[in-house]
Amino acid sequence: MGQNSGNFPANLPVLDGKNWNRWRVQMKALMGYQEVDEIVEQGVPPLVEGATEEQRKMHKEIKKKDCKAMFLLHQCVDEAHFEKISGAENSKEAWKILEACNQGAEQLKKVRLQTLRRQYELMQMDANEKVAQFFNRIVTHTNSMKACGEKISDQSIVEKILRTLTPNFDHIVVAIEESKRLEEMKV
Repeated sequence: MGQNSGNFPANLPVLDGKNWNRWRVQMKALMGYQEVDEIVEQGVPPLVEGATEEQRKMHKEIKKKDCKAMFLLHQCVDEAHFEKISGAENSKEAWKILEACNQGAEQLKKVRLQTLRRQYELMQMDANEKVAQFFNRIVTHTNSMKACGEKISDQSIVEKILRTLTPNFDHIVVAIEESKRLEEMKV
C-alpha cells in the first residue's frame, strides 16, 4: 500500500500477547529504520549540569527520538499492552515492561510444547476409531504444536499416521509405502 504521510509503514505490527518473538524482531527492524533503536536500548542520558548550547541541542534531539520511539510503541501494541506502558517515562522503560510481560509467555509456550510432543509420540489410532476421526485428532494436535513454535513437516505427520494406524490397515500402509511417494503426500 505504500506509505502514509508520516513516513511510517502503512501496516504496523501489533503486539497481542501471542506473537512476542515475531513482533520483537519486526519492531527492532522498524526502530532501526526509524533510527531510534539506540535510544530504546540505551535510554536518554540526563542533561549534565551547566551544559553547553551544543549539549542542550543534542539532548533535545535525543528526547525527540525517544518521543518518536514511544509513539511507535504506543501504535504497535494492543489495548492491554498499551495500559501497561502508558505510564512509562521513556521508550527504554516501555520496552523493558513489554519484555517482562511477554518473556514469561514464551517460557510457558516451551513447557506446553514439551507436553504436546510427548502426547504426540504416544498417539495411536484406537481400535474403534474411524480413520477420519484419527486424522482430525492428529491434525488438531499438530496444529497446537505449530502454534507453540514447533516446525513439523507434512511428511513426518503422514509417516506418523501410517505408523500408528490399527493393524487392519497394514495392507493399505504397505501399498502406500511401496509407492515410494511419501515425501509428496499431504495429510
